[in-house]
Amino acid sequence: MSGARDEILEQVAAATKGAATLGPVPRGYRRAGTLADADRVALFCRRVGEYRAEVQRIAESEVAQTVAAACSARGAGTLVAPAGVPAAWRPAGLDLVEDDALSPRELDAVDATLTGCTAAVAETGTIILTAGSSEGRRALTLVPDLHICVVRESQIVELLPEAFALIAAAGLERRPITLISGPSATSDIELSRVEGVHGPRNLVVLVLENFRVPEILRVDRL
Repeated sequence: MSGARDEILEQVAAATKGAATLGPVPRGYRRAGTLADADRVALFCRRVGEYRAEVQRIAESEVAQTVAAACSARGAGTLVAPAGVPAAWRPAGLDLVEDDALSPRELDAVDATLTGCTAAVAETGTIILTAGSSEGRRALTLVPDLHICVVRESQIVELLPEAFALIAAAGLERRPITLISGPSATSDIELSRVEGVHGPRNLVVLVLENFRVPEILRVDRL
């Protein structure tokens, strides 16, 4: 094995002999976004939709009825939520279970989960959870087949470095951090997209309007 390695390295050295020395790698990464509020929110909604997630922009007063409709459309009759999910988000008419260290088997018997988030990234369509009171432990968003996540417009930043700066400023960098970009999916199996392999097959993102967004930028479903 060592002989083969030495032979490869000798060939690489011979092939690159006399090549120009490369300069330093540019490190001028973008760390702050430039988009206006409305454009940033619209970009986030578009990116999330490109991942085959369902996106709805609603008022906070509409959360409970929208959650109920999303569950009904997918035949989900049971919903689990962490203790910190606001009462106004909890729909009537569903078997609502509050997570109290439910076992994996108990979670597997639940159809859907409802959580908030810590931040969201417009450029990548990524939702960030840090196990906060309205987000719960990671298992809640991995086991049930449907994840409904509530994102406030004010939580949406343009770039990933901005999101991590917010997390650090809030002292959350040592918390378990989960990044969600669309429903769980893989293309490892004969290059065919398979959803629901490592997490929920269905992701519904409810974007709560707390910025003034022009009507032309509203997105009900992407």
